[in-house]
Amino acid sequence: MPHSFYSNGKLLITGEYAVLDGALSLALPTSFGQSLSVQEINSFELRWRSLDKDGKVWFENTFDLNPAEKTSSGQSIFTPNLNTGQDRSSKMVAIAETLSKILREAQALNPEWLNRNIGYSVETKLSFPRDWGLGSSSTLINNIAQWAEVDAYQLLWNAFTGSGYDIACAQKYHPIAYRLNKGKPIITEIDFNPTFQDHLYFIHLNKKQSSREGIATYRKKNFDKTMVLEKVSGITEKTIVCKSLSEFETLMNQHETLLSQSLGMPTVKETLFPNFRGTVKSLGAWGGDFVLATGDHDTPSYFKGLGYDTVIPYKEMVMNQNN
Repeated sequence: MPHSFYSNGKLLITGEYAVLDGALSLALPTSFGQSLSVQEINSFELRWRSLDKDGKVWFENTFDLNPAEKTSSGQSIFTPNLNTGQDRSSKMVAIAETLSKILREAQALNPEWLNRNIGYSVETKLSFPRDWGLGSSSTLINNIAQWAEVDAYQLLWNAFTGSGYDIACAQKYHPIAYRLNKGKPIITEIDFNPTFQDHLYFIHLNKKQSSREGIATYRKKNFDKTMVLEKVSGITEKTIVCKSLSEFETLMNQHETLLSQSLGMPTVKETLFPNFRGTVKSLGAWGGDFVLATGDHDTPSYFKGLGYDTVIPYKEMVMNQNN
């Protein structure tokens, strides 16, 4: 009997970068996400297929699960089979090796998982385009963690890096306030349902930003992190309870200015949209993925006129709080 798992995508409204060091941050689970289905098969292998939102296979590989091919500790090696006629480009090889790493780390947390001398056919499917940056990796990690019955945060940190807010969003169905306290995630579901949400839009910048590269850049910067954490946390607290669009815009502008000065980078509005009348707020790693803009019914046409065709209203992007 097949097993199915699902995880929500994520957006970080406040706290980009600073969330890594313990700043209180506002994060939103999205109505888009990724599913993973598992079916047992008779051969000792893991057959993996990843589908995009249109059902097209974008990655496919087979991992050997031969009981004779294990480490000295009894762990599966999960060696990608790169001789199956599939795409063997450097990009696909890198994806196979990354997936292999996640599988190994999951089995290290639960040695009984994938150790029953049977095989599996696995299919994942995204409900959003791969380049949107809504969490194709975090939703995968959370789905694998559910399947392996291991802690998703530990799996994330063992395999990669990050704050873990994306894992929290994968598991929640309401907006959350998120922070790290001595390496432990503190998650609070909040009632963030702004009355002005009809004035909020998410615009994709037509390029995907690497979170890991963004984190590495942030780590190299030399500035007063304690001050930044305190200010970001204060902005987050005020954002959660703000009642008007004008107050929200003021808070987002303060956040942009603070991060711009700390990172030594111009804001996205200064760089791309200097003539836009509303507020433009970077989300997540600066330089790509989505931005949040405030405006009116003319806002989508403004951005589309500049070549940014993906403009999504707040209500369509964010998980319905009534779920």
